[in-house]
Amino acid sequence: MKEQPRKRDSIQTQERILLAAQAEFARRGYDGARVDAITTRARVSKNLLYHHFGSKEELYIRVLERTYETLRRRQGDVPLAGLDPLEAMRRLCESTFQVFVDEPDIIVMLNTENLHRGRHISKSPIIRALYNRLSDTIRTILDEGERQGVFRPKVDVTEFYISMSALCYFYLSNRFTLSLLFERDLKAPENLARHKVMIVDMVLSYLTNGAPKGRWTPPELSLPAA
Repeated sequence: MKEQPRKRDSIQTQERILLAAQAEFARRGYDGARVDAITTRARVSKNLLYHHFGSKEELYIRVLERTYETLRRRQGDVPLAGLDPLEAMRRLCESTFQVFVDEPDIIVMLNTENLHRGRHISKSPIIRALYNRLSDTIRTILDEGERQGVFRPKVDVTEFYISMSALCYFYLSNRFTLSLLFERDLKAPENLARHKVMIVDMVLSYLTNGAPKGRWTPPELSLPAA
């Protein structure tokens, strides 16, 4: 009977450490992050941190895994089963963009790991498995669209996801410089809404161009009230 509270306390402690570590890594990157800062924020001793996570790198990899798990979970929260391929793909595009809007730390963590050339991701079997499941979902939608004649044939899943994700990611990862250069607040609600519509339009226009049943016609743009 005494083991259950101890296990619950251990899980809660790990969660505090992970949240503190995510904030520190997102702010300072892997090299700049300090374990002392993480322990102070999490209100734990350094010994306790290393008890749960054997090293700074192990902790960072776990934070990366949580980052990708959040991205995949948010995409998975959108029900796609049973939808026609056009609607399923529209929702996948919108949810991918929205998670980057709602979870800005994801962008920072991905940028940091790319600076390290994927060195830490390569040590995680979890992240690759998450992408395998996403690829299966996209493949199912693309195959059904091709079967119905509304999508072009033989779309490469990997190339498709990279292109779709780039439309979502680049806009936000470079929003500070682009906002200054073009004198437009890219985080303003009306601009986020406009870009989300453009993502869907570009993706579905590509998928339906060359399809037996013709191209998709985008709906009229509707922006939120100022």
